[in-house]
Amino acid sequence: MTTSLLHLRRRLLCGLALAVWSASPAWAVDEAPDAFVRRFTSEMIDLVRTDKMIKSGDLNHIATVVDARVLPHLNFQRMTAQAVGPGWRQATPEQKSRIQAEFKILLVRTYSGALTQIGDQTVLVKPLRGAPTDAEVLVRSELKGRGEPIQLDYRLEKTPGEGAGWKIYNLNVMGIWLIDTYRSQFAEEINAKGLDGLINTLAERNRSNAKK
Repeated sequence: MTTSLLHLRRRLLCGLALAVWSASPAWAVDEAPDAFVRRFTSEMIDLVRTDKMIKSGDLNHIATVVDARVLPHLNFQRMTAQAVGPGWRQATPEQKSRIQAEFKILLVRTYSGALTQIGDQTVLVKPLRGAPTDAEVLVRSELKGRGEPIQLDYRLEKTPGEGAGWKIYNLNVMGIWLIDTYRSQFAEEINAKGLDGLINTLAERNRSNAKK
């Protein structure tokens, strides 16, 4: 795989992640999953076009957006657990908390600079396959702009109770699932150094990124 293609995929993953961050906080509980994806992705594109602080790559501003809007609309604990793999079940509550905290920082730091790459794209959400009663669905879409359409897929789950609604737990860009990519990376660290080694590696990477 060429370096330019890897960079493109990373930029698109960031843009996809921002779709969650920029969504309106007042989501309808009974909103269909494909309508959900269509709306928040369009909102993301509009936000990037108009928010000068995002376009300038202001990391502090982006982090504030994440803290305010991402957690209610994304099953971050499930994403982290899947990224860690079988070791998650053996992790202590403190280890789980630290891994989630460092993983969140890593995602923000890694993809924040890609927000400036969003331009005049539009989103086409494909017909949803599944039953109205499904609690987990796969929503497929394409990002259209200059050049070939970009594949964007979302795995969603419907959660009950307080904060009920659709939440994203994995993202696929051009055939690459975000959590699967991190799972392979984390597995190497866990096999070599254990869970504490993974935490230390994530923390060190975050400290290094913060200095850039």
